[in-house]
Amino acid sequence: MSAVGIALGIATLVLVTGIPAGGRADLDRKLVALGTDVLVAQPSGAADSAADIALESDAAAMVRRIGPVRAASGVANLNQPVLRTRLSDPNQSAGVTALAATSDLLSAVHGRVAQGAFLTRATERLPTAVLGHAAAQWLGITHLDPAHPVEVEVGDAGFTVIGILAPMPLTPELEQAVLVGWDAARTAVDFDGRPTVVYLRADEPSIESVRSVLPPTLDPELPGLISVSRPSDALAAKRATEGTFAALVLGLAAVALVVGGIGVANTMIVSVLERRREIGLRRALGATRRDIRRQFLTEAVLLSLLGGVVGLLVGGLGTVGYAAVRHWPLVVPVPAIGAGLGGAVLIGAVAGLYPAVRASLLSPTAALAAV
Repeated sequence: MSAVGIALGIATLVLVTGIPAGGRADLDRKLVALGTDVLVAQPSGAADSAADIALESDAAAMVRRIGPVRAASGVANLNQPVLRTRLSDPNQSAGVTALAATSDLLSAVHGRVAQGAFLTRATERLPTAVLGHAAAQWLGITHLDPAHPVEVEVGDAGFTVIGILAPMPLTPELEQAVLVGWDAARTAVDFDGRPTVVYLRADEPSIESVRSVLPPTLDPELPGLISVSRPSDALAAKRATEGTFAALVLGLAAVALVVGGIGVANTMIVSVLERRREIGLRRALGATRRDIRRQFLTEAVLLSLLGGVVGLLVGGLGTVGYAAVRHWPLVVPVPAIGAGLGGAVLIGAVAGLYPAVRASLLSPTAALAAV
């Protein structure tokens, strides 16, 4: 019963740490997919002329040289009207913007394609376009059929739609855009190849540091004219949930260990009461009080260890099964499990200490006479 009690306690410990850890990993994955590690840099518009506030043509490459930056890509506002056809009412697409983009944009903003395909190095040179989710709705293009391609008008040029993006809540300006290839924009409209916005993805722990060095990187002479978005609210929410989950896991683990320790102490005390004859007989045959204490203390530790191992196996299987059912990432908090197993042995020793001392204080005559 002692081993079963400890096994239940450790199994509970594994479950209450492994399952919340998997849930936190799943939540982190969803928040990261929103773009918690994405920054947006662009001129603040405080200069007197467009030439003064334009970024360099290699701005994205400059940003990629920053150590924690994992991906960077630039887009350029073409300042061209977008129409479904030449005869369409301009008011129907008043909120749609035309942007020149490169094939690495999606990797910098955690974007994905809902239909069709995104721009590639080959299609960047061709009159092809990818629609943002909102832009596609406004233009009335909700389904792509390769057998019946559709076009949109950007300025005076026609572009074949090859893809529609999935929603991107943290970059709504891209949802409302028609993205055309960088080289195709140079050919079709009056475009000088200089980006107006740079998107980047950086290591999350370094996001604030990257934000501070972006302005002097993009404009060493006038860094104050570069505006950089602050880390998103999703990042703040992610960090808040990490602290909440950590406190929850620690609390549940402590409760599980205490319950297991109480079970060991209770069982060992009952064991002393039921084994008085054995204790009296051993004392009568010459066993010292130290021998009795060592015996009961060793039993408590071994039972705790045995129950801990069994509990780890049961809890591990339960965690794996739950994660598989919920389609969560499998996260095994090794430090917590190791500390739990060590804590189980320690609690078993502490819980068995009082029964061991009590057993050692029984006199041989009293123990044998009570039987």
